[in-house]
Amino acid sequence: MYPDLSYLLNDIFPSLFERDGAFSVVKMFGLLLAFAFLASAYTLGLEFIRKEEEGILKPKTMKTIVGQPATVTDLAINAIIGFFVGFKFLFVAQNFASFKADAAGIIFSSQGNILGGLIGAVAFGVYQWWDAKRNALEIPQEKIINVYPHDRVGDITIMAAISGIAGAKLFSVLENFQDFLLDPIGQIFSGSGLTMYGGLILAFFVVYIYVKRLGIPPIEMMDCAAPCVTVGYGVGRLGCHFSGDGDWGVVNSAAKPFSLLPDWLWSYSYPNNVLNEGVPMQNCVGHYCSQLGAGVFPTPLYETILCVVMLAILWSLRKRIKIPGVLFFIYLILNGLERFTIEGIRVNPRYDIMGLQQYSQAQYIALGLIAIGVAGVGVLYALWQKKLEPSRGDK
Repeated sequence: MYPDLSYLLNDIFPSLFERDGAFSVVKMFGLLLAFAFLASAYTLGLEFIRKEEEGILKPKTMKTIVGQPATVTDLAINAIIGFFVGFKFLFVAQNFASFKADAAGIIFSSQGNILGGLIGAVAFGVYQWWDAKRNALEIPQEKIINVYPHDRVGDITIMAAISGIAGAKLFSVLENFQDFLLDPIGQIFSGSGLTMYGGLILAFFVVYIYVKRLGIPPIEMMDCAAPCVTVGYGVGRLGCHFSGDGDWGVVNSAAKPFSLLPDWLWSYSYPNNVLNEGVPMQNCVGHYCSQLGAGVFPTPLYETILCVVMLAILWSLRKRIKIPGVLFFIYLILNGLERFTIEGIRVNPRYDIMGLQQYSQAQYIALGLIAIGVAGVGVLYALWQKKLEPSRGDK
């Protein structure tokens, strides 16, 4: 396993890089989470462009003013950003060992260097003023531009990332409320502990409102989001696996069913896991030197494989389905089935609701998504058929 980038580089180039060196700042889960958002953004861009070429999505005409000097708001925003960057950068430079051990904890804490913050605020503010001045015109001009949906992919991705991480953290806190009560600040600002469904639900509502304001039909956005969320989730689960963040399955002591199946795909002990959970590893060098005492189902890998299958289904259907919104509801069905199944062999708290069988939080949500997906497909198909009835009568 590779809890951070230094372990991966040491594994590939042992003579050049050491474990827990400078590259330990780059945590493997965070790195692959960033790749997940990039992969999602790329897929969303492809779908937007396809729908634009088909005439389904259209550009929005906007007015903009070019050549005007920096406003007080521009200077203030850049100064605030600069203060935060300088506040943290100088502190990190002075306490790099602590930063390597817990980068997220340092970034989200109140610790910093005031002098560095003031220098950063002045530097960013002055740069914003200078950049606007060198591009300023004697008489600022108003321009009318066409902004296409694919031009908004970056903004939508950032909005989804922020709301998604916030939702994932919120649901994780609710799922592990006792741990939260013992250490509320640590639980909120730790880099671990993210619940996928929390991120999906909150990001859905935030992005829905945002794209509606941009003039992008939300129902078309939902269809575009189906494959891109699948891609992002599959890549993100690789981050869970390679870092060993605890999203593994229950102990698997059963005999391997197929001889050709790799041992690590059937039962895995997650050596060097980022939680340092399990038993000490012999002759191990580094901060992360533990592995599980018994092999478990590597469920993050299973989810990545299932995401590939889901993506193949959604990608093959996206041009064939003509009813807007149906592809998204099919995604909900597939996602719910996938997650409900995987949760059966995952380590997660179980809840007994109204005397029903004890399921995990994710399984109850998965059942809800399946029901919403089936209902959504049925309603949209019925409305589509009703819409076609007048044209059939004309014939």
